[in-house]
Amino acid sequence: MPIRVLLADDQALLRSAFRVLVDSEPDMEVVGEASDGEEAVRLAKEERADVVLMDIRMPGTDGLAATRMISADPALAHVRVVILTTFEVDDYVVQSLRAGASGFLGKGSEPDELLAAIRVAAGGEALLSPAATKSLIARFLAHGDGDGRDPARGERLDALTVREREVLVQVAGGLSNDEIAERLEVSPLTVKTHVNRAMSKLGARDRAQLVVIAYESGLVRPRVE
Repeated sequence: MPIRVLLADDQALLRSAFRVLVDSEPDMEVVGEASDGEEAVRLAKEERADVVLMDIRMPGTDGLAATRMISADPALAHVRVVILTTFEVDDYVVQSLRAGASGFLGKGSEPDELLAAIRVAAGGEALLSPAATKSLIARFLAHGDGDGRDPARGERLDALTVREREVLVQVAGGLSNDEIAERLEVSPLTVKTHVNRAMSKLGARDRAQLVVIAYESGLVRPRVE
């Protein structure tokens, strides 16, 4: 089945360009277009979207609010949101990750990067590989309340085993399951099991939220380069 993509952007010209690009791929299709966040949430449910390409700045209900609404709706638990932003350095991006987005991508990205992002999000992974994303998360968490720690988050980490904490640290470093497996000398399947258990215990939708939790809890200290 092709990946069902919903486009949410208040600029019709951009939506048209994204539609042509996405529909040109045999493994994905555009199932709807929204010009604001409220419409995006409605269409995500009606059209059974797998991935929403969400502009963060839209009139009315913006992309941040829409992402929170999608994340909070059990009926949309399968939907993955990829935030599209004109500004790669934007504190709204971190807020979106906290709200449940799977990652972000600059609107100036190459077509292949956009298509790859859709496939990564649809596969349940997080768009955390680029160094810019990790440094962005660290930068804004570092400039948050105090040192960015959330005591409540820290207490929730008590539910993790030593190995799950160890894996979480590696996930926060942007490593893939294969890379973590090689570093810890275990199988990728074992890593995946630990990641899934950590997500369940911490109430995280995906790896992106695991990274934010790792920073907010103080398990990983923000580093601004």
